[in-house]
Amino acid sequence: MGDPESEFETLLLERDGGVQTVTLNRPEALNSFNAAMKRELLEVLKTAARDPALRCLILTGAGRAFSAGQDLKERQAPGAADLAEELREHYNPIVRGLRRLEKPVIAAVNGVAAGAGCSLAIACDILIASDKASFIEVFTRVGLVPDTGSTWFLPRLVGYARAAEMVFTADPVDAQTAERIGLVNRVVPAERLMPEARALGERLAAAPPLALALAKRALNRALESDLDSALDHEAQLQGIAGRSRDHAEGVAAFVEKRPPRFTGE
Repeated sequence: MGDPESEFETLLLERDGGVQTVTLNRPEALNSFNAAMKRELLEVLKTAARDPALRCLILTGAGRAFSAGQDLKERQAPGAADLAEELREHYNPIVRGLRRLEKPVIAAVNGVAAGAGCSLAIACDILIASDKASFIEVFTRVGLVPDTGSTWFLPRLVGYARAAEMVFTADPVDAQTAERIGLVNRVVPAERLMPEARALGERLAAAPPLALALAKRALNRALESDLDSALDHEAQLQGIAGRSRDHAEGVAAFVEKRPPRFTGE
């Protein structure tokens, strides 16, 4: 395991080969988002997109929370930005960065994920939850509507009716319920959360990077296209993948009965 990087005020970064773990690190504030955390997380996503050696990102939280969402104390400070401006300038770029990052992003949800913290988790590609995790679309408790992508991701994960119930009641959803309704991929004991997330990260880091990048692009497009458009897009991307060295290597490795060595080319 690589040494943690400490260049950020609100994040801990740890690199192990092609896998980078990003830990939201304001445990005293339940990893709620202040201006520094929003700025630093977006910077990490931009850097990850430019790093060809980085194959997979894991996002988790320090302490007992994944993230409690927006730091409401910051909202009470004089001169706080209008909420619409705050979303357009800070939160929405993070969500776009997660979805446009053509590398797998795993959310390792260690505790409560509330508000924008819940939105951040469900914007990731794969969710692994601790048995101590919970998810709360808490916005209506403070007279707000879901944001940071929740209205788009949540009904696609759990269906309209369950999404409406989570949003309208603002009741917490425990880890076992989250798994049952399809909000998370799987639930593991708390002590197994990071080992499980890292094992999956290492598996994805060993997969063909170009194929995963194109697959994520296709899945994103398919969420908002009709079947004919999805079929055409698949054919276009498959043409790219089929000409890659990784495809030739995958076929050769299969024929030669050896592990493939993918390079992303």
